[in-house]
Amino acid sequence: MILHENQSTDKTIHESLNFDLKKTIFCIGQQLTFEKSNPYAMPKKKAVATGVKSALTGKILNLLASRPFKPVNYKQVSKELNIKDKAGKDMVFNILLELADEGKLIQDKPYRYLLAKSLIGEYAAKKELITGRVDMKSTGKAYVIPEKGEEDIYIAPNNVGKALHGDTVKVSLFPKRKNHKTEGEIVEIVERNKMDFVGVINISKQFGFLVPDSSSMPVDIFVAKEALHQAKNGDKVIVRITDWPKESKNPFGEVIRVLGRPGDNDVEMQSILAEYGFPLEFPREVENEMEKMKPQISAAEIEKRRDFRNGWTITIDPADAKDFDDALSLRLLDNGRIEVGVHIADVSFYVPEGSATDREAQNRGTSVYLVDRTIPMLPEKLSNNICSLRPHEEKLCFSAVFEMDENADVHQEWIGKTIIRSVRRYAYEEVQSIIEGGDGDFKEQLLLLHNLATKLREKRTKSGSINFHSEEVKFVLDENGKPIDTFIKVQQESHMLIEDFMLLANRCVAERIGKPAGRKKIKPFVYRIHDEPNPEKLATFVQFVSKLGYEMNISNREKLVKSYNNLFRAVEGRGEKNLVEAVAIRTMARAEYSTQNIGHYGLAFKFYTHFTSPIRRYPDLMVHRLLQRYLLENKEEISAETLEPVCKHASEMERRAAEMERESVKYKQAEYLADKVGKVFEGLISGVSKWGIFVELKQSKCEGMVRYNEMPGDYYYLDEDNYCVIGQHYGKVFRLGDPVSIRVKKVDIIQKKLDFAIVDAN
Repeated sequence: MILHENQSTDKTIHESLNFDLKKTIFCIGQQLTFEKSNPYAMPKKKAVATGVKSALTGKILNLLASRPFKPVNYKQVSKELNIKDKAGKDMVFNILLELADEGKLIQDKPYRYLLAKSLIGEYAAKKELITGRVDMKSTGKAYVIPEKGEEDIYIAPNNVGKALHGDTVKVSLFPKRKNHKTEGEIVEIVERNKMDFVGVINISKQFGFLVPDSSSMPVDIFVAKEALHQAKNGDKVIVRITDWPKESKNPFGEVIRVLGRPGDNDVEMQSILAEYGFPLEFPREVENEMEKMKPQISAAEIEKRRDFRNGWTITIDPADAKDFDDALSLRLLDNGRIEVGVHIADVSFYVPEGSATDREAQNRGTSVYLVDRTIPMLPEKLSNNICSLRPHEEKLCFSAVFEMDENADVHQEWIGKTIIRSVRRYAYEEVQSIIEGGDGDFKEQLLLLHNLATKLREKRTKSGSINFHSEEVKFVLDENGKPIDTFIKVQQESHMLIEDFMLLANRCVAERIGKPAGRKKIKPFVYRIHDEPNPEKLATFVQFVSKLGYEMNISNREKLVKSYNNLFRAVEGRGEKNLVEAVAIRTMARAEYSTQNIGHYGLAFKFYTHFTSPIRRYPDLMVHRLLQRYLLENKEEISAETLEPVCKHASEMERRAAEMERESVKYKQAEYLADKVGKVFEGLISGVSKWGIFVELKQSKCEGMVRYNEMPGDYYYLDEDNYCVIGQHYGKVFRLGDPVSIRVKKVDIIQKKLDFAIVDAN
């Protein structure tokens, strides 16, 4: 499937067949007739869907193979398979008879069957349960994403059981049907992804139901009267599932927190955090540790460190940032070379391993940046004060210092503990103005750093780094957090200046541990890895962009990288830009943390880690501790078995943080357009689906759907192969990237959905 970045996974260019076995069985069952004189006679069939029968046959064999010595009749089989209608039961009965006739089943008692002995061993050997994660859709169907990277498995709604989105499950596969997606049935829930759900509580006299916010939660949660805990009808609440009786369609739960009234800015932001299981406050034991923490630096500690307090050191960050975790220093050396220091806040000095603060930071994994607030990984006393590299204050750092020539070639490097004092705090806009020719403090030093960073970037690109691009929507908010304007944050050279030196430091640190001198043993370490793209996904992507008029050469890595970079330049400013870039990113493997170094494909680095943001990323804090242990203290190594689970958790929390940030943007976009219903805007077609076309507004990047049945002047249908929509009678074509005028028709703030109407389709 090819998915669009800012929409739910139901928005697809290609949508797999929705094969609802139960409904199909019922429809086919209406065509079956029985002999009145013999209720056990084989039914006369006018038409039978082979795929349906094959799938049901596979389920029956799976069931009998799971209990090879327990005979069952057709009623028991129907109950186990949740088939309740007469037509479905009739089909089960007939399949059992056919399997017995074929010798695959033996009849223990009249119409009670066992799997044939000859098949027990063979079938058990063939039967392999696939473990994976559930990707649930709002319709109740699901896809299971296998752990080992195989093809996604389609699960019809009646085969999902009681699994929910994100659960780790085991799937029993059905016999493969030609030209159809792999299908199966969830037979075991290995691990629940979550038990707490956010939504609006609807209360009657005796009970309530939570209507979940998430479209991936297909059922409401029943809440008994005594479990409402003072929640009022219509409140936004958090409900925890406490039970799910076998006979019940809905899980049972209790209200564990009342957030407030829907539509309130703070309530909605807290709802996003709670939906993804992110803590809403720090535990009391963490607050106690913060109360006892002293910011003073002892003379003994300063003596242990390399002193940069009298040098030229600066920070460059967003204008509204408070957690400054990196600084750059610059010094001209007597030998004509240039010393550049990358100085990173020494969080590990203040956060002892195993402390309450450390445990909470590990649990959070990362800071989360919602539209109107930052939810920090560390308490603000640390992130915004003690550890933050604020100007004119002495700060402890862990640093990577490079001796470079004017071509940005590194001749020597040093990694160790330092103390610094920043002489100036810059916003990116100030530095960009200087780069573009304006005046400002320390212009000469900043331009020298810019020149070195540019050469580092050129070398990285030449060695095969892929220059992924992305645009970030920003909002101008009033005092109540309501968006009153939007703008697009574009990556400029001032951002890349910092990025290139951070990349250099991250690579240097990873090489120091992962590529030791001589025959020294490689010690377990935390790497930031990025695997090469999946060949099937890559082939699909090449086919996709070719139909949009773009060419790619994937014959080798060098040509692939060049094609990617050329493609990103070609789509700049076009309507399909966001979709092409989003699908390109999905074509690539997801970057993650691991002790198993496979390199970073996108950056073309053989060794890479995250060292430069320990205030907001837990893996960086892990890297600092490992560096101190291995380089400065020469202590015994930490086993990979100890580090790997923490890496896996950090990767998962990073994914959740990105989703939370996207949700907050979608909410603010809906809120921004809420008072603009009826107004006309210019947009670009950004996606097509079987329901309608998606249009992204040019200025605000808000995206909404225009449904086919509401498009004027004609009846429109989807041409999936060419990613366009065509009018049946007059031939009007709407393609990805085409400009259109739309009217805002409807805004659902709570569901974060926008409905548009085409102003003129003629």
